[in-house]
Amino acid sequence: MLKLGVNIDHVATLREARYRGRGFGEPDAVEAARICEAAGAHGITAHLREDRRHIQDRDIWKLREIVKTRLNLEMANAPEIISIALKLKPEIVCIVPERRLEVTTEGGLDVVANEKSLTETRKKMNDAGIEVSLFIAPDEKQIEASACVGSQFIELHTGQFAEEFQVGSSRRDDRTAREDARPTKELKRLISGAKQAYSLGLKVNAGHGLNYENLPALHQVPHLVELNIGHSIVSRAVFVGMERAVKEMLALMKNYRP
Repeated sequence: MLKLGVNIDHVATLREARYRGRGFGEPDAVEAARICEAAGAHGITAHLREDRRHIQDRDIWKLREIVKTRLNLEMANAPEIISIALKLKPEIVCIVPERRLEVTTEGGLDVVANEKSLTETRKKMNDAGIEVSLFIAPDEKQIEASACVGSQFIELHTGQFAEEFQVGSSRRDDRTAREDARPTKELKRLISGAKQAYSLGLKVNAGHGLNYENLPALHQVPHLVELNIGHSIVSRAVFVGMERAVKEMLALMKNYRP
């Protein structure tokens, strides 16, 4: 069964737009996590950025108290955040790159160039009973390096796939876009990357830019364990509520056959 991890960062983004630095406000990211779990989500994902632009420290600690499924902490490979993670003890951390000027996480980790430091962090996390995932592009060298680091998971960056899907859809009518199941260039990279990772003993997650339109095409990628989706679900929740938004996404995932 393909699992869904709901990223609640953008619930906090909305709160911080009005209540930045005030220690309270709405909407409540923790309550959003409760609703997501009740709706059937298999895990909750939250990114504690160094600049604290959305999720705050208080959110993370409350999430640790209430999440009953699986807490996935997205984090930079930075000393301050590593220290917090080791105390927080989420079930898994996903190490991602961070750039101060980016709107959201752009691109994957350069594991090849940072193999030593990532290996050190991976060992610390594993010693504390925390699994480790590395957020990477579906690139052969990065996948090989991830296996060398010893991470339990990789999360394939699906941003380029989402962009390619959107461009392709805009050039076709809606019906044709939905029915066209031919693998695109980026989808082929994801398929190849998932196969390579699986052969190296890595578990495969995926995320970034996934939505209700492009997710069915991702079913062609083998060996997927979990999808981490945030913006699309939060956006849909504006119109139909968080519970229904999660259930609709789960319905699109139920026919996946790894």
